[in-house]
Amino acid sequence: MLLGNGGNGTPIRRIFTMLAMFAVLGMLVNWVWVIRTNSPTSFIAPYGSEIPNVLPADPHPIQRLMLEADQKVLTIERTRSRTFSETVTRYRKKYGRHPPPGFDKWYRFARERGIWNVDDFDQIWHDLRPYWRYSPKELRRLVRGICNEERKVAHLSCFTLRNGKVTPSDQDWRATEFKKMLEVIKGYLPDMDIAMNRMDQPRVIVPWEDMQAALKVEESSRALPSIDKVRNEFTKIDLTEEENAEEGPLPTGEWFGMKTDNYMDLANVACPPESYARNPDTMSRKAVEATYKLESGFVKNFNLSSDLCTVGPIIKDKHGFLFSPSSVSASNKLIPIFGECKVNINSDILFPANMYYKNDPRYVYNPSGDIPWPQKSPTSFWRGITSGGVQTPENWRNLHRHRFVLLSNSTELSLSSTNTTIFSPITNSFTSSWSPVEFVKKHLDAAFPRIIWCVPDVDCAWLKTFLSTVPKVKLTDTFRHKFLPDIDGHSFSGRWHAFLKSRSLGIKATIFREWHDERLVPWRHFVPLDNTFEEFYSLMVFFLRGPGWRGADEEAARMAEQGREWAGRVLRREDIEVYMLRLMLEYARLLDDERDTVGYAGTGEEVSV
Repeated sequence: MLLGNGGNGTPIRRIFTMLAMFAVLGMLVNWVWVIRTNSPTSFIAPYGSEIPNVLPADPHPIQRLMLEADQKVLTIERTRSRTFSETVTRYRKKYGRHPPPGFDKWYRFARERGIWNVDDFDQIWHDLRPYWRYSPKELRRLVRGICNEERKVAHLSCFTLRNGKVTPSDQDWRATEFKKMLEVIKGYLPDMDIAMNRMDQPRVIVPWEDMQAALKVEESSRALPSIDKVRNEFTKIDLTEEENAEEGPLPTGEWFGMKTDNYMDLANVACPPESYARNPDTMSRKAVEATYKLESGFVKNFNLSSDLCTVGPIIKDKHGFLFSPSSVSASNKLIPIFGECKVNINSDILFPANMYYKNDPRYVYNPSGDIPWPQKSPTSFWRGITSGGVQTPENWRNLHRHRFVLLSNSTELSLSSTNTTIFSPITNSFTSSWSPVEFVKKHLDAAFPRIIWCVPDVDCAWLKTFLSTVPKVKLTDTFRHKFLPDIDGHSFSGRWHAFLKSRSLGIKATIFREWHDERLVPWRHFVPLDNTFEEFYSLMVFFLRGPGWRGADEEAARMAEQGREWAGRVLRREDIEVYMLRLMLEYARLLDDERDTVGYAGTGEEVSV
């Protein structure tokens, strides 16, 4: 009776039809589950291939995040430009301008070096946009002014490029590596002056209102003049003559140090008026966290998870850079300084970090020291010094590296003898009855080989009564472990590229932005970790086998292999050189007196590479 007699066929036939449909659906779900948990090499989806858009009936949140990441990569592959003509068209549509002079040469340069995605340079545009507020001459004077300041005040290395010759202001190791990068591309560039930050920490904090005014100037100046009015070469400017003709004082950086107890008190001026950073007492923390984390605690928006305007009030006493930085020299002026990293509120111009270009065995991946995934220890392994902030008896437990080490310290956990709340992969819900001690002892290994940067005792004797040190290990020794967390130091971590290129799985927690961020897809190439580390146990419990849970070793292996393959495709030395050339061409246009009428205005059809 409940089935009725209407419709197509008899009730019995419809019953069999429905049973058959459920059987097919069950087979499909099981098939996808097997695919996603097969051997590490059985489902490394080729770029451009279809990815099944199906999950188990009750998927773990991480499985859903991984599938979304797969689909994102597939979209990138489908939409990237294949020809120079497509590249030029996309550039104009995206930025509202012609590409800079020499763009056709840059494209050939990139293709000769096997670049995978010629569209992947939005970071350059975002970094340089505000500087359109200055006239070219104002910008040149500003660079000249900060480069003329005392090195101990400005903390800069400066470079002059004259007639194809690169001259650094000093022999600092960063200056040496930066010069090497410029030497590769100098033949494509006009004369210019460049200021590079020599500090670990970023420098430029422009108030939000000033930044919006600068961006409006850039937007209002966009134009696409016809090809007969555009010249595909830079204007010849005699910078030596201009320098000799200077009259009056040059502009300065107006640098200041740490004027307050917390970096967020400096940073929040660069945040929107409606942001959490400027309204921490009137906005809901839970509502803010929902913008970048799932209810289960796993990061769904890695970009927002490091946005100080969003998370600053939450982590202001959990990250050493924010409450106890080793050094600060900042400016509220919009100053064109090239830097290796920044937090989102900074206006430094990012370039590929010198350490990524330097062949230093402490940071460069050596495949001969790596081993296949099945042979690796099922452990999370981290080693590092106590960098990240100045340590005092009052604050050391809050520093980010120290917090992470304590999370992995079974002795510390045994003394506290408390259970921990985790998101259980068995029930897909939170449980507050989980005891971490045995799990930590078996699977988590984090320690300091060296303890430094303490006050009041420089030798850190007081801290060594709380923390023991372990023998130092080589970078290649870390690859014996399946999981490699990467935690900020004073600034970014120089080991990240090596971790990504290895056969292990990188786990990344950071507040810093780098040149490559838009090239890496969280949950496809690495595991994102919130800067509170609150979900770290839940992550590791998901990936590792435990009572009542098969573990997700295959998912971890697959992500590790995808990260390795991707890093070998987009984080090569050649990719750094291609990025640098594009960056410097865009910068050179900003400095050009005729920047509104110089650029590449062709169709792109003449370049067939």
